[in-house]
Amino acid sequence: MARFTFKLPDIGEGIAEAEIVAWHVRVGDRVEEDQNIADMMTDKATVEMESPVAGTIVELAGEVGDQIPIGSALVVIETEDAAEGEVVAAPATADQVEVAQQYEAENPGVDAAQAAGMTTPARSNDDTASPVRAEPVEARIASAPAAATRPSTGLGRTEDKAPPAAHASATHTLASPAVRARAADLGIDLSHIRPAEGDRVRHADLDAYLRYNSGQGYSAGPSRARDDEQVRVIGMRRRIAENMAAAKRAIPHFTYVDEIDVTALEAMRADLNANRGGRPKLTLLPFLIVAMCRTLPDFPMLNARYDDEAGVVTRSGRVHLGMATQTDAGLTVPVIRDAQDRNVWQLAAEITRLAEAARAQKLTPQEMGGGTITVTSLGPLGGIATTPVINRPEVAIVGPNKIVERPIFQGDEIVRAKLMNLSISCDHRVVDGWDAASYVQALRKYLETPVLLFAD
Repeated sequence: MARFTFKLPDIGEGIAEAEIVAWHVRVGDRVEEDQNIADMMTDKATVEMESPVAGTIVELAGEVGDQIPIGSALVVIETEDAAEGEVVAAPATADQVEVAQQYEAENPGVDAAQAAGMTTPARSNDDTASPVRAEPVEARIASAPAAATRPSTGLGRTEDKAPPAAHASATHTLASPAVRARAADLGIDLSHIRPAEGDRVRHADLDAYLRYNSGQGYSAGPSRARDDEQVRVIGMRRRIAENMAAAKRAIPHFTYVDEIDVTALEAMRADLNANRGGRPKLTLLPFLIVAMCRTLPDFPMLNARYDDEAGVVTRSGRVHLGMATQTDAGLTVPVIRDAQDRNVWQLAAEITRLAEAARAQKLTPQEMGGGTITVTSLGPLGGIATTPVINRPEVAIVGPNKIVERPIFQGDEIVRAKLMNLSISCDHRVVDGWDAASYVQALRKYLETPVLLFAD
């Protein structure tokens, strides 16, 4: 037997650390080579970590939400091959010996090296952990695996108790922490629940399961207040929180809203969809993106990225358009590359592809970075107006709102029209209000006369 230390590899250019967003194994689990053991999130993407060897997990490098430096140990695996992956012991430093001796003096009866994460408990056949104390402190530290002596990575966590059976069998079922906690309290195995939509179990699915199985003692009952719950802000939600805080802290936003008559555009969209054949169904978004690409060359200050530390604004010659997409993990922004070279059908196909990849958390780093301007839409939820937050370091974000039917005057006549408010938020350090208002008026020309979108 030997211990193989799997160190977190470099999973992205310039990435110094990654966050643990999911463990797929526990201490004591048997893993095979290439088996997924953890999901790690960087600033750009979530990456699956696969085991390079087969064996038994003996140590994990922290809890979900912990940040792990690149190059530090992620897991320790006990392998059957004594030659492969054997970890060579590192000699103890004088500081390590001094710390361990001081700890032993202050805590008699407690193994200092083990408590400091420099050794692991020896196990008897009945899995009862017992400290190793037969050797002097210096010898025990020197004989500990090198990876286990590294500071502040959380490695050395072990588990002596298996979780409840219901929780263990639901490890790979997709569900939010709140749903998992509720199912665990009720003693329900989440793997027995078939989601009504997608592959993620939600509270509604759990309620339906309770109603169907009420004869087994489960009772959904009337709605009742529940205890407060604390949910760690980790993974995608933490990235969103950090990015939004940085954007509002650093960028002086201003928002301009104007009303657009999209009656003709909606009629054209309906005609195109009725004759689309095997092509994707068109929403308003591809038309808006074409209009943006047609007008941005005249407003280069909007299709730009601002490096405020260097004091440089880069005006992009291409439109790499960010598309804010809601997922179960939170809002993410995949990027449509070279949107200026795509027609409405190509844009519709790319929008669908990127949205599906985002919801499945399968976006690549290249599909998540380098945007020059962003569009955000609440879709059918609509809203009268939005004040979207800029996707830093971009300088502008456009937000279409709900389409409503209202009577309007056309000369002396009152007619029925489909109207939509269009919002734009800009970085006032590099974009003036006049520029933003003028840009929306340019968009209005294309959206109210949609035949121009197809003219050369």
